Amino acid sequence: MKIAVIGQSVFGLEVYKELRKEGHSIVGVFTIPDKDGKADQLGAEAEKDGLPVFKFPRWRLKGQAIKEVVDKYKAVGAELNVLPFCSQFIPMEVIDHPKHGSIIYHPSLLPRHRGASAINWTLIHGDKKGGFTIFWADDGLDTGPILLQRECDVEPDDTVNTIYKRFLFPEGVKGMVEAVRLIAEGKAPKIKQPEEGATYECIQKKDNAQIDWNQPAEAIHNWIRGNDKVPGAWAEVAGQKVTFYGSMLVDNGPAASGQSLEIPGASRPGLVTKAGLVLFGNDGKTLLVKNLQFEDGKMIQASQYFKVSSSTAVELTEEEKSFAEQMRAVWKSILTNVDIIEDSTDFFKSGAASMDVVRLVEEVKLRANELQVQNEDVYMATTFQEFIQMCVRKLRGEDGEEELVVDYAEKNVNNMTIQMPHQLFINGEFVDAEGGKTYKTINPTDGQPICEVSLAQISDVEKAVAAAKEAFEEGEWGKMNPRDRGRLMYRLADLMEQHQEELATIEAIDSGAVYTLALKTHVGMSIQTFRYFAGWCDKIQGSTIPINQARPNRNLTFTKKEPIGVCAIVIPWNYPLMMLAWKTAACLAAGNTVVLKPAQVTPLTAVKFAELTARAGFPKGVVNILPGSGALVGQRLSDHPDVRKLGFTGSTEIGKQIMKSCAISNVKKVSLELGGKSPLIIFNDCDLDKAVRMGMSSVFFNKGENCIAAGRLFVEESLHDTFVQKVVEEIKKMKIGDPLDRSTDHGPQNHKAHLDKLVEYCERGVKEGATLVYGGKQVNRPGFFFEPTVFTNVKDGMFIATEESFGPIMIISKFKDGDVDGVLQSANATEYGLASGVFTRDISKALYVSEKLQAGTVFVNTYNKTDVAAPFGGFKQSGFGKDLGQEALNEYLKTKAVTIEY
Repeated sequence: MKIAVIGQSVFGLEVYKELRKEGHSIVGVFTIPDKDGKADQLGAEAEKDGLPVFKFPRWRLKGQAIKEVVDKYKAVGAELNVLPFCSQFIPMEVIDHPKHGSIIYHPSLLPRHRGASAINWTLIHGDKKGGFTIFWADDGLDTGPILLQRECDVEPDDTVNTIYKRFLFPEGVKGMVEAVRLIAEGKAPKIKQPEEGATYECIQKKDNAQIDWNQPAEAIHNWIRGNDKVPGAWAEVAGQKVTFYGSMLVDNGPAASGQSLEIPGASRPGLVTKAGLVLFGNDGKTLLVKNLQFEDGKMIQASQYFKVSSSTAVELTEEEKSFAEQMRAVWKSILTNVDIIEDSTDFFKSGAASMDVVRLVEEVKLRANELQVQNEDVYMATTFQEFIQMCVRKLRGEDGEEELVVDYAEKNVNNMTIQMPHQLFINGEFVDAEGGKTYKTINPTDGQPICEVSLAQISDVEKAVAAAKEAFEEGEWGKMNPRDRGRLMYRLADLMEQHQEELATIEAIDSGAVYTLALKTHVGMSIQTFRYFAGWCDKIQGSTIPINQARPNRNLTFTKKEPIGVCAIVIPWNYPLMMLAWKTAACLAAGNTVVLKPAQVTPLTAVKFAELTARAGFPKGVVNILPGSGALVGQRLSDHPDVRKLGFTGSTEIGKQIMKSCAISNVKKVSLELGGKSPLIIFNDCDLDKAVRMGMSSVFFNKGENCIAAGRLFVEESLHDTFVQKVVEEIKKMKIGDPLDRSTDHGPQNHKAHLDKLVEYCERGVKEGATLVYGGKQVNRPGFFFEPTVFTNVKDGMFIATEESFGPIMIISKFKDGDVDGVLQSANATEYGLASGVFTRDISKALYVSEKLQAGTVFVNTYNKTDVAAPFGGFKQSGFGKDLGQEALNEYLKTKAVTIEY
C-alpha cells in the first residue's frame, strides 16, 4: 500500500521503519522543519533512505488550507495517511484525500482524555487503566471512529515517562502497524465513539500545573506524577517556584524524622528526610518526592534541600584536571554563544536544551567510558564547576552513598558492631514488604531472635522483577561496556573484602557457621568468585562458522553470546553468601539482572550483600533481594513470565517442582543443583592418616551441611576397623560450641527443624539395624547442636544408605578386599550424582574408579577441594547445569547465530 507518513519524533520514526519492513511503499514523509539546524529523527531517516521528505512550517493559514502545500502533498499519490505522532493541524483536504483516508495514534482510551495531554490526565485522574487508540481522523478533536485500542494497568507510581516507555511507545508502534495491516486486508473496523464517558481536558502547561494542597495525598501524588517531567507540578516554597519530581505514595508508618519545611497552603509542613521530601495530604496520608527544581533550572535531590552544597569541593588530580579541560571544550562546542566557559557558567542559563543534555552525556561517555552519567545528573549540576565535581565523585566511586537509606539492626558481637540491613532490596532501595510483613530470623547458637526481617509478598516479587526488567532493557546496565561491568564487580569484591569480618560474623550468627570457616570459605570464596567472574566480563565471545557459500555470493556466519535478561536465583541455607556468589557472579558477568531469594532462615548476608552492591555503584534494579518463603516467592519467580532463567540450589523434590513450573510458565532456562549422596571409596593402600583427616572433612565440614558431603563411605574390609577407630578418636577431640569462639570445631545446625530431622534420621538408622558407633543425639545445651555421628554396618537397602542426611553423620559400609567393581556398583546405586571421592596410592586404580563413578565431581586423595575456576554440578537427580568456571557463564547466556550474504 502507498503510504504518506505525517509526523515526527522517535515514535514516528519507529512506525515508519516498521511499515517499510512490512513491505509498504512510503511515498512521502511530512515532518516538522529543522530546529537549530537539526532535522527531526523521522525526516533524517527518510532522507537517508532517499525518500521524498517535506518540512512544511504550516499546513493552514487563518483556518484555510494552503493550496501549494496541499498540491505538493497530493502529488505523492498516497492511498493512506498514517499520523503516528503529529503536532501540526492537518487540513481535511489532506485527511480525506487518500482512498483509505487517515489514521491517527492517540495515547488514551478514547473517548476518555481527548486532547493533547492525554497521558498526563490519565495519571492526574488516577485512572487504573490506560492505553492508546488508533482512530480514523475526522474534523473533530480526537472524535473519529475507533479502529483499534489496547489497554494496560496503570501502576500506582507510574509517571508519564514510565507508562510511555513501558507500554504506550512499544505497543503503540505495534498497534499502528497492525492497524495498517487490517486496512490493507480490508478488515479494519470503524466503531463510532460513544459520548458516554467522554472527557476533554486542557493542555497541561506550566502556568496551570500549580499544586492544590487541599486534597488527599493520593490526589496530590497523581497531580505531581501526571506532570512529571513536563510541564512539572510546582508550588511556592520560601518565596520561589519549586517544581516537584519523582513522587511516590508511602505507607503511613512511624513518623518520619527530618527537618520541617513550611509549604504555604499545605495542611502540614513537609519533612526533608534522608529518603526525600515527605508531603502530607489533607487526609493525613503521605507521599515522598525525590527531586526538586528551582526557578533557575537547578535540580537537587529533595533530601539535600537544606544543604548549601551537596558536599565540599574535591581537589582534582592532574588526570582529572585534563578531563575537566576536555569537558570545558565540549561545553564550548555546545554553548556556541558563550565566549569563555567559566566555572560559574550555567549550562541551561546559557541556552542549552534537553537535546544538548543527551549530547553532553554521550560526550562524557566518549571521554571516560567508565563514567556513568545520567541526564538527571546534568540537571542537578548545572554550573561547569558543579558538573566537573559530580563527574569526579562518580569516577572515584564517592557518589550515591548518601542516597542509600539503610535501617540497620545493630549488634555488638565478636568484638565489633555489625550493621545488618533487614528489609527487602528492590530497585536500589531498602523497602518494607507489602503490608509491613516481617518474621524473626533465629540465631542457632542460642535459639534466640537476631532481628525482624521483611517477608516478601507476591506484589514485592512483581516490583522486583519489573525493576530488573527495566534495568536490563532500558537502564545503563544493559548499555554498559563489559569492561565497565567488570570494574563494578571488582569494586564489589573489594568492598566485600573490606567487610569480610562483618560478613563472616553475620554468617556465623545467622547460619551457625564456625567463624573461622566462614571467614575463609563462606566469605573468602565468595570474594574470589566475584573477582574471577569480573575478569570474564570482557572475554565472552562468539565464533565464526564456515558454511556453504551461496554462489555467486558469499556468506559470513558468526555467533554472538548475549545475556538472557531477568534471572531469578533461589539459594539454600547452608552457605548463604557463597551460594549467592556462585550463581550471582556468573549471572552479572554475563550482563543479566537478578532477583534473588535467599533461604528464609538465613537472609542476613544476602541483604548485607545488597547494600554493598549499592555502595559499589551498581545501577538500580540490577540486583534485587527478596527474603521470603519458597512456596510464595520462589514459586512466583518460577511462574513469572518476565523471568527468563532460574538458577536453584536445594532439594531434588523442590527442583522437580521448579522445573515443571518453569516449563509451564514460559519455558524459561533452568539450572539445578539438587540433592546428593556422594560416595567416598577408601582402599586399603591409601595414606591412612590423610584418609582419616579428609574423610572426616568430607562428612563434618560445615557441620555436615554441605551439598557435596560424603553421604556414604565405603572402606575396604582389611582397613575398616582401624579407620573407624581413628575416626572416633579424632571426633572426641572436636570442640563443639559457640561458632564465634576461635577454638570451636563444630557449631550448631542451621535451624531447629533440621536438627529434629537429624535426630529422626539416626533413630531410623538404629531401627534398621545399623550400628551407632558414636553420637546420634542433640547436645545437651541451648541452641541447635548435634553430635558428630558415626554409623557402621550400613547395608545397601537401608534408608540411611540411600537418603541424604545433610548433617554431621558418617555412614560407613565395608567392602571385600580387592572388589573394585563391586564397590563401584554399590557407590553408583543411587539416583544422585553430585560428587564422589577415592583414596588410593595406585594411580591406575584411581583413574579407573574416577572414570566409572557417576558424579559431576570426583576427588582423588582429597575432598571438598572446590575452586572458582573449576565447573561444579551434578549428574542424574542431582541436577544439571554448572556453577563456577567458564562453563557457568553459559548458564546465563544465549547464543545467537547471524548469517550475512555479501
